[in-house]
Amino acid sequence: MPDARSRRRLTIPRLPQFPPLLDVLLAVGYTTLAVLIGREEHNEWLSLDTTGYVLTGLANLPVAFRRRFPVAVVIVCGLSWLIFIGLGYFPALNAYGSLVALYTVTADRPRWMGLTSAVALAGVWVYSGLRTPDSSMATVMVMAVVIFMAVWKFGDNARKLTLRNVELAAVTERLHREQADRARRAVADERMRIAGELHDIVAHHMSVIAVQAGTAGYVFDSQPETARSALSVIAGAAREGNEELRRILSLLRAPTAGATEPPQEAAPGVELVERLADRMRAAGVPTEVEVLGPRRSLPAGLDLCAYRVIQESLTNVLKHAGEASATVTLDFRGEEFLATVADDGASTRQDPGNSHEGHGLIGMRERARLYGGSLAAGPRPGGGFQVVLTLPTPEGITA
Repeated sequence: MPDARSRRRLTIPRLPQFPPLLDVLLAVGYTTLAVLIGREEHNEWLSLDTTGYVLTGLANLPVAFRRRFPVAVVIVCGLSWLIFIGLGYFPALNAYGSLVALYTVTADRPRWMGLTSAVALAGVWVYSGLRTPDSSMATVMVMAVVIFMAVWKFGDNARKLTLRNVELAAVTERLHREQADRARRAVADERMRIAGELHDIVAHHMSVIAVQAGTAGYVFDSQPETARSALSVIAGAAREGNEELRRILSLLRAPTAGATEPPQEAAPGVELVERLADRMRAAGVPTEVEVLGPRRSLPAGLDLCAYRVIQESLTNVLKHAGEASATVTLDFRGEEFLATVADDGASTRQDPGNSHEGHGLIGMRERARLYGGSLAAGPRPGGGFQVVLTLPTPEGITA
């Protein structure tokens, strides 16, 4: 809820420029009633004449503009009523307009204005009692307190309700803005995730294609079989990359009305690491896969995270390690899953702690952090480079 300072700044919305029909009818009705009662026989009071009719109109007709000019209306109605009593006309005739004006001022303006108006109009009521012969001042005083304070209380409750509605509207608007901000952040996060997916897919498969295309071109005349093998690897990498790109794009495509959404292909996971190793071997990088402990199925997010990190790490081996061999270790023992990609080549890669690290290592580290894991990458003591991914696995994962 807004604090005290913002509460003071809250203002009640301004009302329409033209008086509502109901207010016009009320003003005319009050005036008509006062005139009809005034035309009756009141022996001890003056009969209504031109001055009496004018004052009666001034004490009631301004009620039609009470929503637009509440303070002015209560002043005009109250003064007209006071003059009407002072000239000797029947005092009870013109109280209606003042009571309605008091309610409006209390409901639409600060509390002190309502209290001031209530006290002033109660004073007019007491004055009318003083002008009335044989009236009980005790009764007049009680009526002044009860009637005008009751009207003020009703108006004050209406003012509080209006302020609460304004506060609620402000809170609702803020919640809508926050919801829109969260939606925009979610879209941005999803775009970053998809960008990371596309980077991993394109970087890996294009690296394999580039290396194999260079090999095929180099040995095309001297070693046709090697060239054909390289072309076969290129075709397989292109086909697999195309399938993964189609899977990613299918997530972005909104289904049309009446169309049946095609079944989604499963995202790759660590069970496809052997396929990555085969592609690396075909590209000329001897690659071994070691599995420690009994294999366990990982949650879809963790499974995809591990696969992408291994894929990116093997792509870096292919791009940066030169003539090297690689080993992928999948450790399912314990409460954490560890994936290690190590090579024995001459690496030019940077440690993730270095401010000049590549986007690939940054992306891998962000993936691990997204699932509560960690990633360590750096040169090995005996030469080469190593990437170690650690992911916490939730309890209850079945073997």
